[in-house]
Amino acid sequence: MVAQLLELAPCGFLEEEDALVVYTYRAGLADLRVRFGELEVAPVLPGWEGEWRRFHVPVVVGPLWIGPPWQKPAPGLAPVVIDPGRAFGTGAHETTRLCVELLLELDRGSFLDVGCGSGVLAIAAARLGFAPVFAFDIDESAVDATRRNATANGVDLDVKRADATSDPLPGADVAAANVTLHTVEALGARIEAMHLIASGYLVADEPRLPRFRRTERRTGERFAADLFVRE
Repeated sequence: MVAQLLELAPCGFLEEEDALVVYTYRAGLADLRVRFGELEVAPVLPGWEGEWRRFHVPVVVGPLWIGPPWQKPAPGLAPVVIDPGRAFGTGAHETTRLCVELLLELDRGSFLDVGCGSGVLAIAAARLGFAPVFAFDIDESAVDATRRNATANGVDLDVKRADATSDPLPGADVAAANVTLHTVEALGARIEAMHLIASGYLVADEPRLPRFRRTERRTGERFAADLFVRE
């Protein structure tokens, strides 16, 4: 369904509790009806193109304020300002919060963010004093977004486009992979780190990483994040 909408709704769409809302021009309505059948149609309100911003809300995790550039950072907290652009990762997703909670517990050192998206975890790590910080993603738009956000936050990241399942990865004291269960398990055999923070999967999922031992789990409403130590 989502793959079809990416093709048919270039103006965007959003998921609500009981419906998918698709933005399109009159010319695109016929194509949607051919693919999905009868639809409920309503004119869009002024400002529809910025509607997505209401889902990009700030969160506070420990000493960090993580939020969009159109929100004002909370006083007394270290800001992590994220504009996702076309990349995944606004900072508001519960997997991000859970990963940062685990990151706060670890000794500072080098950090590797695999599947960096918009750069939330990499920039948060830099804000917390981790260095050097590496950020990799296979998607060029994610690499661009991470570089822009790193510049906007005034932090130094080593950002590269790479396929983490096949390309060489640098060693690090701490690595994070907020991706999918399948990718986390594939990366378990490749990541050279003392600690690995993994997320992107549901609470019911149990990642199997032969070279790592799980020491802690954090759960949200739907998703989980795990802290592993290298055996």
